[in-house]
Amino acid sequence: MKIGVFAVLFAQRPLEEALDYIKAAGCDAVEIGTGGHPGNAHCDPEQLLGDETARKAFVDAVASRGLEISALSCHGNALHPDKRRAEQDDDHFRRTVDLAQAIGVPNVITFSGCPGDSPQAKHPNWVTCPWPPDFLELLEWQWEEVARPYWTDAAKFAADRGVRVAIELHPGFIAYNNQSFWRLREIGGDAIGVNFDPSHLFWQQMDPLVSVRELGDAIFHVHMKDTWLDAPNIRRNGVLDTKPYTDEINRSWIFRTVGYGHGQEFWRPLVSELRLAGYDGALSIEHEDSLLSVDEGFTKAVEFLKQTVIRDQPADAWWV
Repeated sequence: MKIGVFAVLFAQRPLEEALDYIKAAGCDAVEIGTGGHPGNAHCDPEQLLGDETARKAFVDAVASRGLEISALSCHGNALHPDKRRAEQDDDHFRRTVDLAQAIGVPNVITFSGCPGDSPQAKHPNWVTCPWPPDFLELLEWQWEEVARPYWTDAAKFAADRGVRVAIELHPGFIAYNNQSFWRLREIGGDAIGVNFDPSHLFWQQMDPLVSVRELGDAIFHVHMKDTWLDAPNIRRNGVLDTKPYTDEINRSWIFRTVGYGHGQEFWRPLVSELRLAGYDGALSIEHEDSLLSVDEGFTKAVEFLKQTVIRDQPADAWWV
């Protein structure tokens, strides 16, 4: 496995400066934002698709430093009830898939999306409980009338180009746990997989190790991000927390750098489970820790993962 980083973390630095810093820290892979929520500070798909020279320079900037691009990321909501926003995110997705094909990147990461409550809706509506009965009727409408037609077409678009779509299971969208992922895959087929991020599972009280065992080879890419669970606040208010992420003292949970929510007793078994599942790709650090600076969070994550990940199997191992 390779230690990588979601390079949007260094959006304030020019691409080559960011790549130098990432390589010097000990990483082997980068995940590049191409639009949507992570933005496209280092990569404009439209510009690169239209300029072969620029495209080659972009690829060479990464490869010349001994790095590889593990994924292109365009986290968005192509199911948004606001048609303008949905079309914008869908455009980001399709351009990103085209760019991934053009430069040989296997994975495009995005969200499953979340529709509204009707064709006239203005805002997404995430259903979290089955009662009153209106909620289940709404959920079925979202899946069958919005998600199914979109992802049937979008998955085929990616598959036709030899690109895999790694859905980040994230609350707020229709695919947020194992069960909802399998429903999405039934629609889109094997071109649809998972960008596995344990931080989004921890606060739902899921066991990421169990999830890896279930998802298996549907795991296309992995994010390395931790979650601190605040037991007293959970006992008071549960885990469905809408307070700002910066209100750390009152939240039920916050995102942390790997090792600051769970120790090696979790992360080493996670890497083992990923190996058992056949995963040998990048472990991409995603830093969203409001208690640590960008540089401190990133460097601590790299050092922690160096103690966690066996990057290569010994060539002379007796079991080979």
